Amino acid sequence: MKKLSFFSIIGIILIVLLFACQVKTKKVNPEAEIASIENVLDQYVIANENQDFRIIENIWSKEENIELIGTDSDELLTGWESIRSAIKNQFESFENTYISVNDQHIHINNTGNTAWFFETLNYNFLYKGEAMSFEGIRFTGVLEKRGNKWELVQGHLSIPAEVDVDTE
Repeated sequence: MKKLSFFSIIGIILIVLLFACQVKTKKVNPEAEIASIENVLDQYVIANENQDFRIIENIWSKEENIELIGTDSDELLTGWESIRSAIKNQFESFENTYISVNDQHIHINNTGNTAWFFETLNYNFLYKGEAMSFEGIRFTGVLEKRGNKWELVQGHLSIPAEVDVDTE
């Protein structure tokens, strides 16, 4: 029996390792993923306008480490139950909601399982019978893809303020 040379053994080991270490990664189609995320964000607007809590529940992750930062300075909601309660309270207080979305930006990571977005909202509604309007609300957030479904895991709403700072 012939003895294998050192280089032959190393070559065989490298070939085995090469085949063993090949990880089959799913090809990410960024355009399709962004279109899917746009649909989720559109559904979120529609759900808020129609006060359709079933859709809201389908969009938000049910994890306890998710967060929503609201427009009030003390409004940091952590976990699905806190977010759920705040949305239900909003639905009980607001009527005839109309939301228009402007300037939407969506990005996904290279593996296609995490996305972040920015959009501005014009938010119109009735509160205790009085018409209210907030222009240019900034809405940012993070979504994670779980299975074939995108879910919100973090959101932040802010109302722009004019700061009178003299820069001269």
